[in-house]
Amino acid sequence: MPTIPVTALRTIPRELAQRYEATGLWTRETLGDLLTERLRTCPDTEFRVHSRVRPWSGTFGDVERTARRLAAGLRERGVGPGDTIAFQLPNWMEAAAVFWASALLGAVVVPIVHFYGPKEVGYILRSTRPSAFFAAERFGHQEFRPELSAAVPTVGVVGRDFDDLLADEPMAGTLPVDPAAPALIAFTSGTTRDPKGVVHSHQTLLCETRQLSAAYPPDRGKQFTVAPVGHFIGMINAFLIPVLDGSPVNLGDVWDPAQALDLIARENLVVGGGATYYMTSLLDHPDCSPEHVARLKYAGLGGSTVPSAVTTRLEGLGITAFRSYGSTEHPSVTWAPHDGPARLRLHTDGAPLDGVELRLDEDGEILTRGPDLCLGYTDPELTKSCFDAEGWYRTGDIGVLDADGILSITDRKSDVIIRGGENIGALEVEEVLLGMPGVAEAAVVAAPDARLGEHAAAVLRMLPGRQVPDLAELRAHFESAGMARQKWPEEVHAVDDFPRTASGKVKKFVLRRDIASNLR
Repeated sequence: MPTIPVTALRTIPRELAQRYEATGLWTRETLGDLLTERLRTCPDTEFRVHSRVRPWSGTFGDVERTARRLAAGLRERGVGPGDTIAFQLPNWMEAAAVFWASALLGAVVVPIVHFYGPKEVGYILRSTRPSAFFAAERFGHQEFRPELSAAVPTVGVVGRDFDDLLADEPMAGTLPVDPAAPALIAFTSGTTRDPKGVVHSHQTLLCETRQLSAAYPPDRGKQFTVAPVGHFIGMINAFLIPVLDGSPVNLGDVWDPAQALDLIARENLVVGGGATYYMTSLLDHPDCSPEHVARLKYAGLGGSTVPSAVTTRLEGLGITAFRSYGSTEHPSVTWAPHDGPARLRLHTDGAPLDGVELRLDEDGEILTRGPDLCLGYTDPELTKSCFDAEGWYRTGDIGVLDADGILSITDRKSDVIIRGGENIGALEVEEVLLGMPGVAEAAVVAAPDARLGEHAAAVLRMLPGRQVPDLAELRAHFESAGMARQKWPEEVHAVDDFPRTASGKVKKFVLRRDIASNLR
């Protein structure tokens, strides 16, 4: 049974739906249809996982057979169209098998970022009530917590019993499902206390896949994909675009610049961009040589702050840099073409993609709508507050448009820190800080980070006579709270009182400015 109440999703205006269908931006194809058709044409295409703990090498055909055996095994256990399948896996072959199996079954897939802690994972599983859940027995700091998935009927743990769920014979074909129906729930941090469940349909996902595939440089080379497949864009780049294009898949389960440089030299792989951190940490590594740089032809940057200093540096090294703007809710709003003028590529976020519309409200907030815009959130109140009856989505970002309709992002209205491409909701971090002894009031803001773009900074007002906790104490508290390490504050500041508006609200823009200026 579907787990998303119809009332949680927005109503897409009929005129927009008809327009997207008439222009071919929406089709009657489902994810399962795409996989069934395209995998048939490229069964021998390479699929590799470059991992120190779980390396794997095979072909699309090998992964498809595993996916179809898994689909058959899940079908025997009663999983089918409209049911929910969640997975929290690193960039491993099994993640592809689960994603493809879900699509073939017509199920709604829920990818979970592999470094989310028990707090986030527990909330996501309670929210989506999956029929099946897949996790790693152990990876990095995380290990499988059976109590989190105790209510899930079918659980598969990679490294323990995953293979037990594979049927002897693979499932043929794909099960029919409405292409306008939910296909994916992607969870992302935002201004709410818990991660937001963003719902996409087969139509919005496939539109995004085709848009990105068409926008990427055709000579971009063999991509090394390290962006987590629990993330929306990592998942599309790993599991859908290569199938559409028939291009090889090379996954990495951790970002290690030394490993990436070795693969560039030895395997002729390339890192094509993503969050700026991937490119800057690669170029700044002591092993990076002119020969490595010469093989990096393109850098498509997005998902976090993209300083002009970074794009200009890349361009000076002979790497064609270009920027894009989007979010989990609306993945590809604007794009600066890789073959466009330097002014556009280096210093703006580009123009709207095919079928996408955007406008600015009186405060400069960006409103968007388009064929790859999500169906809404699992939380109906959040859907109601972010989407209007005409199909416009309030992004929470501030921008300017030039005379040619080219967008440049200037600020964020929403209270989100973007650390290396990962969204961190300030409110959820503040909630944990307020549980520390002696903390009277807490504010969390973005602080500049030379490697990651931004990180979380905690600003605390303490109760009289109480000492400000140090970073070690903060880390111990956040670990006990079960929150993902990437969300832990990486600096702490104390104030006697906060700068406030007339209504008493903390002026976070002042805190961000003061921290950036090294004011204490």
